[in-house]
Amino acid sequence: MVKAVAVIAGEIVKGQVFFTQEGDGPTTVTGSVSGLKPGLHGFHVHALGDTTNGCMSTGPHFNPAGKEHGAPNDENRHAGDLGNVTATEDGTASFSIVDSQIPLTGPNSIIGRAVVVHADPDDLGKGGHELSKSTGNAGGRVACGIIGLQA
Repeated sequence: MVKAVAVIAGEIVKGQVFFTQEGDGPTTVTGSVSGLKPGLHGFHVHALGDTTNGCMSTGPHFNPAGKEHGAPNDENRHAGDLGNVTATEDGTASFSIVDSQIPLTGPNSIIGRAVVVHADPDDLGKGGHELSKSTGNAGGRVACGIIGLQA
């Protein structure tokens, strides 16, 4: 079992995201993020574990296969496209996601990369906006954290 964690921080938004993977199986992502406006928020693994310029320096979505942006269940999607998390009226999003494209080991490991929470909903590449096929038009980056190994 491999475990990882990302401590999510922004100006207002905070939280923790945990990743677990058993063998070559899918990765389970669980966590809770607070300080969000109620509703859907894009949730992605970004390519770089660099926060020197805040969440902007985490780069684009993690996309080792060079595909278009899509929904988590789409065949054509970035590996880091994890869809949306939903914040309740109190601004908290608690979630559990199982995904097979974000391994914690091997050449496409997400260790050392970043997880980013966006201001707006991810349109899953289907919104028709010029940014739909690259970012899901999910808006600004309200919080992020570097994914690191956990004991």
